[in-house]
Amino acid sequence: MEKQEAREAALRDGLRAKAFGITPENVDEVIEKRSHLLKSVLPAFSQFCQTTFQIEPQEMLQVLWDLWLPLGIKLASQRQQLERPLIQGIVGGQGTGKTTMSKVLSLILDQLGYRTVSLSLDDLYKTYSDRLVLTQQDPRLIWRGPPGTHDVDLGLNVLDQIRQLQSPVMLPRFDKSAFGGAGDRTTPEMVTDVDIVLFEGWFVGVRPINTDVFETAPPPIITDEDKAFARDINHRLYNYLPLWERLDSLIVLYPTDYRCSLEWRKQAEQQMIAAGKSGMSNAEIEQFVNYFWRSLHPELFIKPLVKDVTTVDMVIEIHGDRSFGEVYCDRANS
Repeated sequence: MEKQEAREAALRDGLRAKAFGITPENVDEVIEKRSHLLKSVLPAFSQFCQTTFQIEPQEMLQVLWDLWLPLGIKLASQRQQLERPLIQGIVGGQGTGKTTMSKVLSLILDQLGYRTVSLSLDDLYKTYSDRLVLTQQDPRLIWRGPPGTHDVDLGLNVLDQIRQLQSPVMLPRFDKSAFGGAGDRTTPEMVTDVDIVLFEGWFVGVRPINTDVFETAPPPIITDEDKAFARDINHRLYNYLPLWERLDSLIVLYPTDYRCSLEWRKQAEQQMIAAGKSGMSNAEIEQFVNYFWRSLHPELFIKPLVKDVTTVDMVIEIHGDRSFGEVYCDRANS
């Protein structure tokens, strides 16, 4: 790409340029920095594409250039300004690519000299035995995942140790295959000198909402029992607020239609079955996804978050074909 072309492309999308702090004054410097970074990150990125996606790296180069590199540079600069480890929240539903993005950002930040670790909300699940007790107390919590199934104190402990520059830190890890898929904690991972934590999950940063909303909630919140469950789960979110207070920044991976996550889940299960692994039938997947929508419906919880500029630092839209749409910080004032 010619320099002039790259300059025009970087400024063409006003919302994205604003999100990444690109102006006509600094655009040349931005492109120069990004080009250098692209060269240094390319070998590791190419290997990642081939081993993880089984695709050729050039298929992902545009996304790397337009989104992941500038995002990596932004996080590095936030970390520099903080003078302590950065806790970056990433919220996104099923199939929005939280894990992929975390891995790519780790590669980029590594090239920039920052030690990055990923922590998933899933890593904070209560133990198998604790969740058995939980299900006896509340039989509606049939699957791990909704608020109430995590050990919030464990998360606070880990994030506080990292923020206070303690080293080494034991990062909790969760094995989803234990106990026939019910999952349990596994050996923690010892990490040292952490600069950036990418803390991702399907409701990281999500806040409780006004309970009146559940009276006219979208499906699958239909019956009085559904509404009572939604209210109770909403109430459990209050316990997570201290954890969200530890976030320095929050990125929302936002499907333009939340129902895409059901299709993405079906595709993922079909791929697993095709690869000879066990997977859920379409009917089981629908039951599973509806359970999560009943607990924290994306229309009720994620949509308001996208408009909340006090809580959210960046929104990355995702289309039905999983391509990225608009990237913005504050759409209302653009």
